[in-house]
Parts: sequence; C-alpha cells; structure tokens
Amino acid sequence: MNKLGMLLRGILDVQVLSLLAEKPMHGYAIILLMRKRFNVYFGPSTIYPLLAKIEHDGFAVSKWNMDGQRPQKMYELTPEGKNFLETSTMDLKMIVAPLLIAQ
Repeated sequence: MNKLGMLLRGILDVQVLSLLAEKPMHGYAIILLMRKRFNVYFGPSTIYPLLAKIEHDGFAVSKWNMDGQRPQKMYELTPEGKNFLETSTMDLKMIVAPLLIAQ
C-alpha cells in the first residue's frame, strides 16, 4: 500500500473509532452512518475487516446482541481506543491545519 493509501486508511480507522465513541454499534450501522454523514459508501468488505483489526489492536471490544430479530455483533470503544482516538485526532489536526491556512 502506498503512503496516500496508508493515510486514507488511517483516516478511515479514526472515523470509525469516532463513530464508536458516540455509542456502541454494529458494522451495518457504521456503513449507513458513514453514507449519511459523509455521502460515501464503504461496503462490508471494507468495514468488517477494519472492525476486526480495531478489535485485534485492543481499540474496541465486541459482543453479540441477541435482543433483535437476528444476532448483531456490537462494537464498543475501549479506554485504549479512546486514547488512540484522541491522539490521532490531534495528529490529524496538526497535518490538516497548515493545508487549510494555505488556502
């Protein structure tokens, strides 16, 4: 993956973490919310592996919600995930701020 691809992937990671910081949710809810808020579609083949990576890295935990018509795997941010989100958000602001000022 090239540097631009890595940066975009990192931004997507941070965006998904920020959605999970609002409330626990399942993958399909994340897909719908990304489409609604940002008018961009990331399909299951992007979001579910990303959620697995976020969970593997210790930034989220999952548990099955059996209350609905069908089971849903819900993801919730961990304290490590909150710390990573805060640090990453500050880093992104430092990167983006000079670009905005230059315009």
